[in-house]
Amino acid sequence: MAVNYANFREIDIADYDAVVVGSGFAGAVTARELAEQGGMNVLVIEKRGHIAGNMYDEYDEAGILVHRYGPHIFHTNSQEAYEYLKRFSAMSSYQHCVLADWFGTYMPVPFNKNSMEIAFGDEKAARLIKKLVDTFGDERKVTINELRAQEDPDLQEVADFIYQNVFLYYTQKQWGLTPEEVDPSVTARVPVFLSRDNRYFQDTYQGMPEDGYTKLFENMLGHEGITVCLNTEAESVFDLVFASREEDAPLEAIRIKDQEFDGPIVYTGPLDELFLGRFGRLPYRSLDFVYETFDEDYHLPCGTVNYTVTEDYTRITEFKWLTGQRGDKTTIMKEYSRAYEDPSTQIPYYAIINDDNDALYERYRRLTDELPNFHPLGRLAEYRYFNMDKVIVDALAASKRILALADGLDPEAVDAVSGATTAAAKGE
Repeated sequence: MAVNYANFREIDIADYDAVVVGSGFAGAVTARELAEQGGMNVLVIEKRGHIAGNMYDEYDEAGILVHRYGPHIFHTNSQEAYEYLKRFSAMSSYQHCVLADWFGTYMPVPFNKNSMEIAFGDEKAARLIKKLVDTFGDERKVTINELRAQEDPDLQEVADFIYQNVFLYYTQKQWGLTPEEVDPSVTARVPVFLSRDNRYFQDTYQGMPEDGYTKLFENMLGHEGITVCLNTEAESVFDLVFASREEDAPLEAIRIKDQEFDGPIVYTGPLDELFLGRFGRLPYRSLDFVYETFDEDYHLPCGTVNYTVTEDYTRITEFKWLTGQRGDKTTIMKEYSRAYEDPSTQIPYYAIINDDNDALYERYRRLTDELPNFHPLGRLAEYRYFNMDKVIVDALAASKRILALADGLDPEAVDAVSGATTAAAKGE
């Protein structure tokens, strides 16, 4: 069925059993589960003028399906996450490939055995590859930090080349930091791959929704128990009730339309924005996008090209590679990384993880500890970078936990239900 949209001014909050803030994967999956499995009437409030969060896609003036908030390629080793998406959209078999533009020469990313031959020539690359395989093992993914820790001169030469030509400038553009200043969990996301597999991901399940992400989300949110209000900010419609006037006083309740709402509230936005930045803003990196359309079949040799040594943008994506769309025009998107400075005009994309920022986030999170019906979920609410499949897995587990609590299970039983679900979704 179609999505049931409503004007927030016209809804009666007493008609709803649960409120979900945000309509990306965290919010949409949870809304669907609470409505479908729990029989709840769910109100979804979305600050943007459309559903699907950063996965939103639409056709541009040239008729090309483009991702408006950066390229999103679904990949996972979780059969449960993959099968869940397939309920709402057929999936293509697209396998993403990325090339680095090394002063006009293309080499595969992640840097692999084929990249080694391009960079060092066949004879020298063969010797270096053997030493890498002897050290780390074949078909192994090695972080740049692991590689740079080696004392062997040949391995140091490889590490220096990759660091200078693949990681350094790209990382500075992306994060505004050197690789040493970036959290290791981030740098580990782009490993050196001792393989000839040129795919960017090696996950078991990969692909794209055949009709696009927006259509997938329309199908997911199209349920008789779900109502969606667009252009509605949580911080504008939530009346936060605190235990005292002290700055760190915890939340006691959330009132909506002058009524204390005691049903589940699943919050997927930035916690600092909900609390109007009372302790200071959580730092993020934001992105700007520039689109160009060409009268040609394809403009790039693959879906994405990273610019690791030149240009002030980080990468270019050509959407027809991702979607399989055909035609005599093509649209590319250049991506520029920026500091996140103005929440009214910018979008927070990447949390900047370090000890100080983690401590600031925890200070915000503690404000919600004593409000049992408040559930922060997803990248922004948890101040972490998560892939789409993890968000889906976590949302399914959170939904089971919320429904178990609603059934009156004791806390230990609730945690057992949630933990079992998460382990199963991850294939453990």
